[in-house]
Amino acid sequence: MLGLARAVGAALAAQRGHLFPWVPVAYGTGIGLYFLLPFEPSVAAACGALVLSVILGAMALRLRAEVAPLIWLVAAALLGGAVATARTAHVAGPVLGFRYYGPVEGRVIGIDRSASDAVRLTLDRVVLFRVDPADTPLKVRISLHGDQRWLVVRPGQRVAATAHLSAPGGPVEPGGFDFRRHTWFLGLGGVGYTRVPVLEMAPPEPGAGALFAARMALADRVRAGLPGDAGAFAAAVTTGDRSGMGQGVIDDLRASNLAHLLAISGLHMGLLAGFVFGSVRLGLAAVPWVALRAPIHKIAAVVALVAAAGYLALSGGSIATERAFVMVAVALVALLFDRRALSLRAVALAGLIVLTLRPEALLGPGFQMSFAATIALVAVFAALRSTGRSRWYAPLLAVVISSAVAGAATAPIGAAHFNQIARLGLIANLTSVPMMGVLVMPAAVVAACLMPFGAEGPALWVMGLGLEWILWVAEAVAARPEALDFVAAPPGWVLPVLSLGGLLLCLWQGRVRWAGALPVVVALWAWHGVDRPDVLVAEDGGLIGVMTAEGRALSRRRGAGFVAQVWLENDGDPVPQEVAADRWALVPEGLARHVTGKKRVADLTGCDGAALLVANARAPDLPDCRVMDAPALRATGAVSITFRPEGWKIDTVAAHAGTRPWSPAPRRDGRTRHKAEGADTEDLAAAE
Repeated sequence: MLGLARAVGAALAAQRGHLFPWVPVAYGTGIGLYFLLPFEPSVAAACGALVLSVILGAMALRLRAEVAPLIWLVAAALLGGAVATARTAHVAGPVLGFRYYGPVEGRVIGIDRSASDAVRLTLDRVVLFRVDPADTPLKVRISLHGDQRWLVVRPGQRVAATAHLSAPGGPVEPGGFDFRRHTWFLGLGGVGYTRVPVLEMAPPEPGAGALFAARMALADRVRAGLPGDAGAFAAAVTTGDRSGMGQGVIDDLRASNLAHLLAISGLHMGLLAGFVFGSVRLGLAAVPWVALRAPIHKIAAVVALVAAAGYLALSGGSIATERAFVMVAVALVALLFDRRALSLRAVALAGLIVLTLRPEALLGPGFQMSFAATIALVAVFAALRSTGRSRWYAPLLAVVISSAVAGAATAPIGAAHFNQIARLGLIANLTSVPMMGVLVMPAAVVAACLMPFGAEGPALWVMGLGLEWILWVAEAVAARPEALDFVAAPPGWVLPVLSLGGLLLCLWQGRVRWAGALPVVVALWAWHGVDRPDVLVAEDGGLIGVMTAEGRALSRRRGAGFVAQVWLENDGDPVPQEVAADRWALVPEGLARHVTGKKRVADLTGCDGAALLVANARAPDLPDCRVMDAPALRATGAVSITFRPEGWKIDTVAAHAGTRPWSPAPRRDGRTRHKAEGADTEDLAAAE
């Protein structure tokens, strides 16, 4: 063991000068371990981890070069866990513990669209009828169904509606995406929908939500000057407002791997900052007296930094945009100090800043895909730069290489989160991304500069030409039958192991880096051979999914549509729910029986020979089968069953989630308050 430690220490000492990029890896590992805990660490434990990290850092300053790096990495991991704990406590707020139906009043602070393509309002200063203010969520989100055409929503406006609300739902299967955790860090304590008109209670307060109002006003002006899908696209890339985007357009962009152009991320921020930097530097260089006496590249960097900060503010400051701004800011500040603008050190510093501000970003596809692409691009172009070769076709080759490298780095992450691979994504990006850089973003900057004078029309027209081309490419690619390939969701450990292998390949110096190929191969092999659960049961007992020779069979043709969609996507088989329901005839007799409705469940006298009975209400004691009814499922969450020779292996969401602030200990009595009369679980899920 001592010899192994010495060998590791010697290897780390040989990496001297190249170890800083591993600091955010260790920091993120600490954050990831925090989220894996089945319980919430106490304040004392978090403080202890913080103090211990400081002590270890001080010790590392005095230790030998062979030992110090390991101590630094341990200290970074402890610090990451402490920061994540503090962030969880900082965003804490009340979460609904029951189904609520009644008046909901609040101030509009966000407008977007749900997965069911309905407009959603995010409200703060919430008031719920006969609910104590101490138990009222700080923010709720409501999807607007029914006829809302007459409604004109304005930022800061106080509105009211009769709505269904519930706590954010848990994973639809054990190990799945935890929407409760996601909404906890968004500050949402309730989600739901309304089918009645929303009423204005009070106009926006003067000065309240001025930045949000400016965003919406800018988006409206862009859509007015550039109507249609191109205008909605333009509003999305300039202000982050996607409320005008139709679901069909979004689906085409996803199928062609162009959805990243819709989100304001590193590409948009980099293009905007690059255009402003280049324009200012070129303008200053055109004045000989200034060019000879002033550091024009530093002046241009400051102006570009201010422009990027303004873009961050006007775009709404999402996690992806914050991450992009941090990376651009690090690059521009490096220029101010005469450092290399784009290096692994700069990317590492950006990662540390982002993870400190929002530790939960580590679990999201945006953070993972953005940094995977950036690290891979920096590593590959650094290797190419070391060859010292330059050819006339270098710029064209750089576009092809960057698209291929970024696509290869992000494809496994995107497939793990979204269960699909865009086969024609490289072609779509090669024909669209250059248009974004050459036409769309420069025109957007010019339009923003001309708007105060009311002369933005020509610039928006030019911007529209580029966006129309991108939309045409997306539609044409998505229409191809071979555009998409679907994959099953991998086991939870696959993505971390895959990431470790990729990091070794990109960050380690020397021949040992090729050892990173081994975890990549192992992870992909395990993913390829993944076995999906034989039976899945929804957390409310409203749906069963049984794996058959033709794919998963569902117990219902309608209802629980969100759950059905996610199950089928995780199987890599996203067929319509009706098709999956037709497979129910293939389920072996005596395996599972599904009963819905309180009266029918209450009247049950037996299981009719089924080994498993699932009900969405309280069932009587039935000794001749395993019963999963509503009260039991409220305690366990969604359930998965795998058939093994030794018997059934049953896994539950509760076993994975543990007891955390976003997934507290379940209520076992099954009682609810203000139960939603006629509430549709599918609508609540779609609203989420």
